[in-house]
Amino acid sequence: MHRLKTRPQFQAAMAGGTVSRTAHFALHRLGLQEGGGAPAAASAAAAASPPTGPGSLPTTQGPQALFAVVRGERQGPWMGAMVPKRWARRAVTRNAIKRQIHAVAATFEAQLPVAAHVVRLRATFDRKQFLSATSDELKRAVRAELLQLFGHAVRRSGAARTEPSAAPPATLPPAAAPSLQPAPGGVAA
Repeated sequence: MHRLKTRPQFQAAMAGGTVSRTAHFALHRLGLQEGGGAPAAASAAAAASPPTGPGSLPTTQGPQALFAVVRGERQGPWMGAMVPKRWARRAVTRNAIKRQIHAVAATFEAQLPVAAHVVRLRATFDRKQFLSATSDELKRAVRAELLQLFGHAVRRSGAARTEPSAAPPATLPPAAAPSLQPAPGGVAA
C-alpha cells in the first residue's frame, strides 16, 4: 500500500467524493486507472509528438499523474490519514489515530480497489470519556469505528481486488494472522 505524501495528492483524493462515513470518520476515494498514469490513448499521442518549450506541460494530465508508480512496483491502493488539530488537540492523540488508520487500512489492502483513499477525522472523541490520549479504550473505540468504515467501503466497492502475488489470509498460521474477531469484552482489539 502506498501512502499519500503531498498536499495535491490529498486534495485530489478528497475531491473524489465520500465513500463511507461513521460518527467520527469519513473515507474519501478517487478511483485510479490500473496503469497508474494517463489513459493509453493520451500517452500514445504524447509519445508520438512530445511538446517542448515553455508552457509544454500536458493539459489533460489530471490527478492520475499524482499517483504514478515506478515500473516494476505493484500498483495498489494509496492511503492517507487526515487528523486535524480542530478535532484532536494533542499530538499524541493525532499520531495514535493515524497509526490506527494505517493499521486497519493494511488489513483491508487486498479488498480495496486501486484508488487514492483519505480517512478524515470529522468529529472529536469526548475527552471526558477518554481521559488519556493513548488509553486502550480510545484505541478500541477508534479501531472499531475504522473497521466499520472500511467494511462499509469494501461492501460498497463491490468485488474484492484479486492479485496472483497476494497470498490468501487463510494460508497464514493462526498466530501470524491479524485478529479481526472481537475481544472477550465485545470490542475488537
